[in-house]
Amino acid sequence: MKWVTLISLIFLFSSATSRNLQRVARETEHKSDIAHRYNDLQEETFKAVTMITFAQYLQKCSYDGLSKLVKNVVDLAQKCVANEDAPKCSNSLSSIFLDEICHVEKLRDSYGAMADCCGKADPERHDCFLSFKIPQPDFIQPYQRPASDVICKEYEDNRVSFLGHFIYSVARRNPFLYAPTILSLAADYEHALQSCCKESDVGACLDEKATAIKERAKKVSVKQQYSCGILKKFGERTFTADKLALLSQKYPRAPFSELLKVLHDIKGIYRECCEGDMVECMDDRAELMTYMCSKQDVFSSKIKHCCEKPVVERSQCIIEADFDDTPEGLPSLVERYLHDKELCKSFEAGHDAFLSEFVYEYSRRHPEFSTQLILRVTKGYETLLEKCCKTDNPPECYGNAVDELHETIKETQEVVKTNCELLTAHGEPDFLKALLIRYTKKMPQVSTDTLLEIGKKMTAIGTKCCHLPENRRLPCSEGYLSIVIQDMCRRQETTPINDNVSHCCSDSYAYRRPCFTAMGVDTKYVPPAFDPNMFSFDEKLCTASPAEQELGQMKLLVNLIKRKPQMTEGQIKTIADGFTAMVDKCCKQSDIDTCFGEE
Repeated sequence: MKWVTLISLIFLFSSATSRNLQRVARETEHKSDIAHRYNDLQEETFKAVTMITFAQYLQKCSYDGLSKLVKNVVDLAQKCVANEDAPKCSNSLSSIFLDEICHVEKLRDSYGAMADCCGKADPERHDCFLSFKIPQPDFIQPYQRPASDVICKEYEDNRVSFLGHFIYSVARRNPFLYAPTILSLAADYEHALQSCCKESDVGACLDEKATAIKERAKKVSVKQQYSCGILKKFGERTFTADKLALLSQKYPRAPFSELLKVLHDIKGIYRECCEGDMVECMDDRAELMTYMCSKQDVFSSKIKHCCEKPVVERSQCIIEADFDDTPEGLPSLVERYLHDKELCKSFEAGHDAFLSEFVYEYSRRHPEFSTQLILRVTKGYETLLEKCCKTDNPPECYGNAVDELHETIKETQEVVKTNCELLTAHGEPDFLKALLIRYTKKMPQVSTDTLLEIGKKMTAIGTKCCHLPENRRLPCSEGYLSIVIQDMCRRQETTPINDNVSHCCSDSYAYRRPCFTAMGVDTKYVPPAFDPNMFSFDEKLCTASPAEQELGQMKLLVNLIKRKPQMTEGQIKTIADGFTAMVDKCCKQSDIDTCFGEE
């Protein structure tokens, strides 16, 4: 297949069409998809991923209850391996899983309206079940780890059952976490047990390792939900462009043709993982990683240790591996993308193919940029060529392209520099206050608690990223900010905030962050009536810890700005200083409440 054709396939299919074609391709490539996947994964892994799939859909079901469904699917898989023409063997894996769920007795008693999904035809039935997954289920009690001596004995006596319960426990609590990640976490947990059960203080050892595993699970889950959200919101063209930029940064030595092959597979794998097709997700990702490991010299010098791991641990390791070193002596892009006399002809002949190669070449030279910034540079370059190639003298028109594109880069660099300097000079509390002032004016409709939550997340990003070397600050900052913005935009869909936020969330993936940065005060906002109760204080303020006092001051700040969004920095500082002086004065009085009332 010519690369131009492959690029067109990657960038031009609509999401719906692509998804249906992928499903048809999967089902026609092998006479029995379930037999093919069982043979690929082998019994233990196939069972584990089947348990994950059921646990993520039926989050209230017991381990024993789901084990029966797992057995039914495994029995069918083994029957189909023996005879691919047997009944149900040609059914898609998705329909096999959902048929099992729909045959669960008293499904409606436990899951209510979810049972109505069974009355729909696929793919609507599949999408219906997906919509009932609960991200943070409050009906599941926090995990209670058995006593140290018990847990080690349980693992040693029945390893498969023990790890099966762990996988079940993680999957039902994290219904959108990809199966390869859950199996990788299970492998981490098993390594922790193998190590800690030899220690004198098993509990302390497990506490330390379990905390690290939980943090890793949380971090990976957030990133995976972010990727699925971008794919769903902006479609495959934007999603694949973003992934192409990342792959090119991470594997700068790899030829363009090899990265396109990987990108083509990644697009399908993410679609499977995001749609809850965990058997396909697991199998196809393992296959891709095996391919990459067979060509380590082509892709990266940083994945050797990953490729030495078992299959279930390999993929997450490769995904988290460091960027490879940028090859020395890469030629300047100016000659090819600005001075070439045939530039407009190349651009107009294969628009997407031309731009995708530009993304590849630009990204592999700039690992210090975020993928969003690279897409903004690409969009700026595309807009410039569209304009200039219509003129009588295109080279003269795009002669200042380097300066124009540098302005895009400079904006992002300045935002990172300014915020890191503010954080370093004034510390986290003042940095958080500055963010609260900024974002309360932009989004006064958002609840005080949510604004505090957003502000704390952004402050944590500053703390994490501003301490990194200069060449890692920008991708770290904008990468994590994009995740916070995506979460904000997801809430905006169900609880609209204002027109400005709606515009920034929907207009462009690459320009989301600059759009939020440039967003001004919401001029259509009508402040709520003054509520004296929001500004009443008592002696509890004096007995509160410094952290609680700080929180009280921040809530007061947000509530004041909600009522007076046009307040200047000077006015806000005067009020903040006055609050501190009031607390300091009144907490020394014998009649604290009266003092607060007078003040």
